[in-house]
Formats: sequence, C-alpha cells, structure tokens
Amino acid sequence: MTDDQQLIQEALQWKARFLRKDSMLERFSKGMQAKINERIPDKIHAVITESIKKMTEATMAGSNLVKSKRDTNGMTLAEKDALARQTIVSYQKVAARRYRYGGRRNFLGMADFPLLLSIKMKCLFDLASIYGYDVKDRDERLFLLFIFQLAFSSGEQRKRIYSMIEQWDSKKHDVDWRVLQQEYRDYLDVVKLFQLLPVVGAAVGGAANYKLLSQLGETARHVFHLRITAAGT
Repeated sequence: MTDDQQLIQEALQWKARFLRKDSMLERFSKGMQAKINERIPDKIHAVITESIKKMTEATMAGSNLVKSKRDTNGMTLAEKDALARQTIVSYQKVAARRYRYGGRRNFLGMADFPLLLSIKMKCLFDLASIYGYDVKDRDERLFLLFIFQLAFSSGEQRKRIYSMIEQWDSKKHDVDWRVLQQEYRDYLDVVKLFQLLPVVGAAVGGAANYKLLSQLGETARHVFHLRITAAGT
C-alpha cells in the first residue's frame, strides 16, 4: 500500500468513527456541557454569537484571509498531508500562545475568543490552498465554513453536515450562521467551557485552544483527502 493509499484508508476509518452514533460517554459529556452552559452569563453567549456571525461574514467576503494560492501541483497527497500537519501544528502553537499572553488577562478569557475564531479560519484557508483549492472562489470559502461546522457538531447534525460536504461539488448549500454558532457553542468541551469561569480559566485556556485547533485540523485533512479521492473516481 502506498503512502497516498494509506491516507485514504485512514480517512475512511475516520469517517466511520466520526459518523457513528454518539457513545454514552459523549452523551453524558453533552449533558455536562449543557449544565455548564447554563452557568455562563448571557453576555458571554452574546459575544460567542456575534463573533461567529462576524467570522462567517468575513469568511464569505474573504477579507484579511485570502492569500496567494500555494503552488502544490506535482506534490503527492502524502506530501501535501505532511505540509498540512506542519501548518496545523503552527496554528495550534499560535492559538495556545495567544491565550497564554493575552486571553487569560481578560474578563473570563473571552477577549481572545474572536481572535481564536480568526486563527481557525486562517488555518482552514491555508489547508485549502495546500490541497489545491482556490479560496478566492466564494464557493470554496463557503466549503470551509461547512468544515468548521462539521468539526464542532455532534449527533444527527454531524451526519447532516457531512452529507452536504459529500455532495458539495454537485450541489451547493448556504450556511445558517445561527445554527453554526449554536453547534459550536454546544460543542465546546468541558475544558473550554471551564476557561470561561473565574479562577480555573487561566489553567486550561491554552490547552483547550490547542485541542480545538487539533480537532479542526484533523477534520479538514480527512475531508480534503476524501474530496480529492471522490474527484478522481
């Protein structure tokens, strides 16, 4: 089996795991998240909602995110994957460092939230370029929002979003930012939610940001691998 074939096999295995029914532990975790959500002040939920709305608008406009397309033509899928992994790690470090030197000094760690969203989208833009997709194209930017939503969705919503992604090149969709912000807020794991609470936030914020970038990067890598494979068949 070649390196490229191995990556496709890993992507298929990821898809099977990702779309399976939520485990009892995951359902319990979601219940915990819901309870913690109730303790988060409305003003913070408002910040999350407005931040995601602005991120969606900025992504669709392409402002401050579109850079020159990387020339990866001629690279194998394995070579692109290696570059993608390096890119994800670099953004993880930026996200963790941002919290360590900035976010923890701000009220409940929320001042770093809009910037963290921007870092995530910049990471997705770079990954799309690595895999040969032109983010100057509005449809490709919209595709990235669906990857974002997929990475932070659960249950039936995850299956619905993946179905849209799988049909992307034949049937385009629009993103409902209200659904996107709700799913993202509900997905934020217990660690990230504790970042929003007094005292404990500073201890976990950087690690949570690092983990969230990892989740997004892994989702994007596998989605692009499967998309490239489908286009070649």
